[in-house]
Amino acid sequence: MTLAEIQKKLESTIELSQVTMEGDGCNCSAVVVSPIFEGLSLLQRQRIVLAVVSEEIKSGELHALSVKTYTPNER
Repeated sequence: MTLAEIQKKLESTIELSQVTMEGDGCNCSAVVVSPIFEGLSLLQRQRIVLAVVSEEIKSGELHALSVKTYTPNER
């Protein structure tokens, strides 16, 4: 799975999100900015993002994804 594919999947699933990816296809990091994170804990935010790619992680297609989440006001 490429960084562009991960980014597209996150942006198409998480409402009004802007995603920035770094790293390589197996081990990468994502910075996700979305208003849906307003009022959520960091753990809740991470769970939302990781749920989007859970099948890829389970299959081994994506080995690791480091996640940082923000609301637009936090950026």
